Order: sequence, then C-alpha cells, then structure tokens
Amino acid sequence: MVKRVLKGSYLALILLFMYLPILILVVFSFNDGKSMANWSGFTLHWYADLFSDRMILNSLWVTLSVAVISALAATVIGTFAAIGLHSMRKTPKAIITNISYLPVANPDLVTGISLMLLFVFFGISRGYVTLVLAHITFNLPYVIFSVLPKLKQTNNQTYEAALDLGATPGEALRKVVIPEIMPGIISGFILAFTLSLDDFVVSFFTQQNVQNLSITIYSLARKGINPKINALSTLMFVTVLLLLIIVNRRASKEEARMKGRNGRRNGVRAFSGEKAAQKG
Repeated sequence: MVKRVLKGSYLALILLFMYLPILILVVFSFNDGKSMANWSGFTLHWYADLFSDRMILNSLWVTLSVAVISALAATVIGTFAAIGLHSMRKTPKAIITNISYLPVANPDLVTGISLMLLFVFFGISRGYVTLVLAHITFNLPYVIFSVLPKLKQTNNQTYEAALDLGATPGEALRKVVIPEIMPGIISGFILAFTLSLDDFVVSFFTQQNVQNLSITIYSLARKGINPKINALSTLMFVTVLLLLIIVNRRASKEEARMKGRNGRRNGVRAFSGEKAAQKG
C-alpha cells in the first residue's frame, strides 16, 4: 500500500512539474491584465489582438506553409527512402540506418549551424526557400523511421504475387505496398508537420528575411512580457496536442487491428491443426 502511494505521488510530482507551467500560461492567456502575478478578470481580447497583429499573421502564414510543404516533401522522399532501405541487404542496410539516425541524435544547434554554412558556401541567399529545405532535411529521418516498422510488418509475398499476376513494379507499389504502409506514412506526415510547426533553432540559423512563429515569439519575449505571447503559445500548444492525440489514436487502432489479424490467423491455424488431428 505504501509503495503504491509513493509511486502515485512520484508520478503526480513529475506531471505537476512538467505541465504546471503550461497550465499557468494557458490560464493567464485569458487574464485581463498584463501582470503574470495577479488575476484581473477573464477576457478574450488578447486573442482578438493576436489575430489583428499583421506581424504575427505573416509569421503564422510562413509557419503553416513551411510546415505543410516540408512535411509533404519529407513524407514522399522519406517513404521511398524507407522502401529502398527495407529492400537492402543486411550490412548496407545497417550502415545507412545508423547514418539516418544521425540527424535525430544530432543537436539542433549543430544541424542549424551546419545548414547555414552549407547555404553560405554555395552562395544561396537565406530566406523562405532555405527555411523549407532545412525543415525537409531534419524531418526526413522521422518519416523514414515511421514507415520502416510498417514495411517490416508487410508480407513480401503479396508484392511478388502482384508481379506474377501481371502488375508492373510501379502498379504493385501503388496498389499493394503503399496501402499496406499508409498508417506509417500518415503518422510520419503528422510527426513531420508537428516538428516543423514549433522549430526554432534550425529556423533561426537558416532564415534571414522571413520569420516563423517561434522566431516571432522569441523577438516579442525579448521586449518583455506580452500577453499576446501567452495566447499565441496556447494556440500552438493546443494544435500540437491535437496532432499528437491523432497520431496516438491511429497507432492504437493499428496495434489493435494487427492483434486482431494475428488472433484470427492463430485461430485458423489451430482449427486446421484440430481438423488434421481428427483426420489422422
């Protein structure tokens, strides 16, 4: 009993430490005053001011457009990269897999500075295009490692059967492989979109004339406490939270579907075994 209470208290403290600051931010985004110490009454005018601020709206447009374009591009490239990686032999597959992990394990600071130096070396002016390219770059590994587990769950004989029945490799890929791994593709897209949405470090080093929301929030925060920052951060938090809920729900449904499929297969095998034993 004491052990259970201690475990519950420990978990409660961790959750409190993690989410209390976010809760305070959300609550004070509805505070009528500018102070973060005193509650002056409920209001929505900070949200109204937020959507009438031209600089924030421009940053919102940049953020959403970059997130959508980079997520789509990373999903297409990452899906085909995962398919190619899945079909490789063991040794080169292991080498390329470890190389693909590097951008994930690499600090964002190193990634941002490296991309900035790359653009400077090739004489590419930093702006919207370099921002999109940078986001595609750091999103690729996440898509690859979202699709690879689904490829491991697929049956290669289905693809070969489609070829034997007269389908071209492209048709077999489009009509057999892609539908099987679609949950992983969708999860990879949502994850890439979420990561692009709130990126700051890589964006800071790879842009010069455009700003996304993270950079705009940083610029506003340097001037002091602004309640519009609370409102903007609240909206970003809710958006990311909803996307993560969608990803987790899809993962849970897919896991339940796979368990149901395996259960049916085991049931058929058991039934066939019983019939064979009776005949014997």
